[in-house]
Amino acid sequence: MIGIDIVSIARIAKFIERFGDKALTKFLDNDEIHLAKSIETIAGFFAAKEAISKALGLGISSKCGFFDIKLYKDTHNAPFFTLSQHLVDEFAIADLTLSISHDAGFAIAVASIEGKKASKSLSHNSSTANKL
Repeated sequence: MIGIDIVSIARIAKFIERFGDKALTKFLDNDEIHLAKSIETIAGFFAAKEAISKALGLGISSKCGFFDIKLYKDTHNAPFFTLSQHLVDEFAIADLTLSISHDAGFAIAVASIEGKKASKSLSHNSSTANKL
């Protein structure tokens, strides 16, 4: 399962200007806020959580909220993530991969998740495929 998201860094900057530190707490926990030392990283983290939720086929929703996704950086500063246990169980998650980049005023993230699609997602995809 693959998800991708792109966001304007200026859009995230305006969001933070308008709501201050409260803006960050809408989609990042304290540890993630501590990791995000620049507006580019913050925008990348936003795009990452969106991409991850899209890879699951859920989007940010009651089933997969921003705080069901936890972002980290390894010793080489590469991003990685974990998911809430209910998502790991439902999708039988076996492996996770994340890439985040930012340039020219945009942040982009691509997430790859190895696991099984939820039965609802499978039936939706099958009916869509039959219409093509």
